[in-house]
Amino acid sequence: MLEGMSFLVDRAHAYAAGAAEALAETLWPTRCAVCDEPGEVLCDACLRALPYLDWWRACPRCGAPFGRVQCSECNPVTLSRAGRDVVPFDGCASAVTFEEDAARIVRTYKDQGERRLAEPMARLMARARPPAWEPDAVAFVPASSAARRHRGFDHAELLARGVAQRLDLPCVSPLARPRTRDQRSLSRRARMDNTAGRFEALPGATVPERILLVDDVCTTGATLFDATDALRRAGAARVWCLAFARVW
Repeated sequence: MLEGMSFLVDRAHAYAAGAAEALAETLWPTRCAVCDEPGEVLCDACLRALPYLDWWRACPRCGAPFGRVQCSECNPVTLSRAGRDVVPFDGCASAVTFEEDAARIVRTYKDQGERRLAEPMARLMARARPPAWEPDAVAFVPASSAARRHRGFDHAELLARGVAQRLDLPCVSPLARPRTRDQRSLSRRARMDNTAGRFEALPGATVPERILLVDDVCTTGATLFDATDALRRAGAARVWCLAFARVW
């Protein structure tokens, strides 16, 4: 008898949730983050038109979009300004370049809280991972506590979970949340200073030997540099970085 009542209650909750979703879709229809047409959070036409990064033109070390021959991002002069001789990770890749449509997707996802965009973003990111990369797990660059409270979710964690699901890998969270300012308004030098030494592994965290580190946007690489350093200190032997969009 009790099992029958529980089944009916569960069905009632499911019907109520479905009705609420249908009503919300009627009043506030889902719209494409790029073209604003009703239907999907990212329509097929806009998905096809995104500025995809060409891996064969990208820098094989840092993933800059046009650095295959001579990279402007990870050459000795640029790295010396950041106090480095080499990039700390084993490779970096991105799905798209950070142009107008991609930027609109990121803003809608992070600043307007459209979490459903994590699914198509993660799908594109998983496709951008070079086959030679063979990580044991997927990790993410954690947002600061203030950013997480403001948004109500950790944007990189949601992307990492989507990427991990598509690559059939576990998603781990070995890094502690940093205490940093929002990076978007900062210069290259300020970004480096803002993140330097701010990431650390959580006490007692188990760090896989080979990690795929996920973030939404790679601008100067400062965040990924420091997060990679923290994972190396905690025992990671190989770290590859994967972002949805790359600024150039």
